[in-house]
Amino acid sequence: MSRQAWVLVGVVAVVTLVGAVVLAVRVIRTRRLLGTLGVSGKVAFYGALLYTVLPIDLLPDPIYLDDMAVLTGALLYLGRLVRQRRAGSPPAAGLPDVPSGSDRARRPVP
Repeated sequence: MSRQAWVLVGVVAVVTLVGAVVLAVRVIRTRRLLGTLGVSGKVAFYGALLYTVLPIDLLPDPIYLDDMAVLTGALLYLGRLVRQRRAGSPPAAGLPDVPSGSDRARRPVP
């Protein structure tokens, strides 16, 4: 392989490593927002971090694209848990979002 190809491989490895580290930090910060996690939150959090750290991957370790995908998925899931906790309880599956109060109760009576 030529020198230019090795430089390109090195640059890609460093960029993906930085991206994976940034995502891991964001996952850890999001976990701190949650306080206590349910079982699914713990699986998402610890599973993503273990997948990133362990050497067994879908792609070889100098290429962290698969690690970034797993961390992004965990970040999206944990972010959804944060939004649900802030909103109270999650809406029932299959039902449209309905405001908590009645519209008639808010309108002034003429």
